[in-house]
Amino acid sequence: MKEKCDHRADCLKMIQLILDGEATDQQLAKVKANLESCQPCIEMYNLEREVKELLTKRMEKRCCPGQLVETIKSRILSFS
Repeated sequence: MKEKCDHRADCLKMIQLILDGEATDQQLAKVKANLESCQPCIEMYNLEREVKELLTKRMEKRCCPGQLVETIKSRILSFS
């Protein structure tokens, strides 16, 4: 088991893609293989997964008032 990861930033990007459900099968396979041998990546995966789960549970979903949506759209279109 590796104790040090030499490409943490790349691993983090891949882990985030996986947790967001946006990873390709190839990316998924690559990270899965890496998680079998890299302790820092295992820890990073677990932390990212826990944070995502916590945020998902804590965030309240609210509908935006229709008038606000229309105001924002009209302001965006006025800049075009």
